[in-house]
Order: sequence, then C-alpha cells, then structure tokens
Amino acid sequence: MDRRNVNSKPQLLAWLMCDAVHIDPGSGKHTILGVFSNIMAKHFPVVHPHMVWFLTISDVAAGSHVMKISMGMGLDDPKPLIERTFESQGPLARINLISEIRNLTFAGPGDYSIVIEVDDETLLATSLNVTG
Repeated sequence: MDRRNVNSKPQLLAWLMCDAVHIDPGSGKHTILGVFSNIMAKHFPVVHPHMVWFLTISDVAAGSHVMKISMGMGLDDPKPLIERTFESQGPLARINLISEIRNLTFAGPGDYSIVIEVDDETLLATSLNVTG
C-alpha cells in the first residue's frame, strides 16, 4: 500500500527533554546533550532557566501544520506553552522539531501534565515529575 495516499494521524517517533541539541553543519546529524526526565528543586517556586524539547514526527500530510505544547498541573488545566508552524514534505518525511524553553516556572512539586498536538490532534499526553 502506498502510504502517501493514506490520511493517517501524525505519529510521534521521539520526544526528549534535554539541555541542548547540536546540529552538525556538515552532516545535519543531531547530537542530543543532557537528556533528563524529571526536575529536582530545593525550593518553590522554582524557575528552570533553559531546556530543549526535541520531537521527531512522521505521517504528516504535505503542507503547513501547527504544533502546540501545553503544560499544567493536571490534564484538565493545561496552559499553552509553545505554538509554532512547520512544513512537511509528505507523510514519509521524518520531521525534527526543536523548541527552546526559557525560564519555565514550577509553583510547587508534583506531576505536571504535558500535551503535544499537531493540528489539534493529540500525539502525546505525558507528565514531568518535579520534586523537592
């Protein structure tokens, strides 16, 4: 079956929180630096000065699309954090999206929900644990 003619839901292939992403200018390879999955703080509120969210997606129809990431203390109250457009060459393309997050504030410890959407279609609902 030719997948280019199938309207399928975009697929999230990778999602990482890290300190930085370096793209080699010669090869285009991505080097992911300092991957982490939780945040530890000594006091609250705490401001995390800088992090990078790296996503790889596929099965995205050709054209312009909107990626949104929301975060909150529960799935009922996510606040928009990132909204950006990107282009897809077609469903067989793998698209790397790199978003820098600066000065993200956490009011207190807990599990913060993160929701990633493309064109209002939820690709991932997960959590980030912040401990004291």
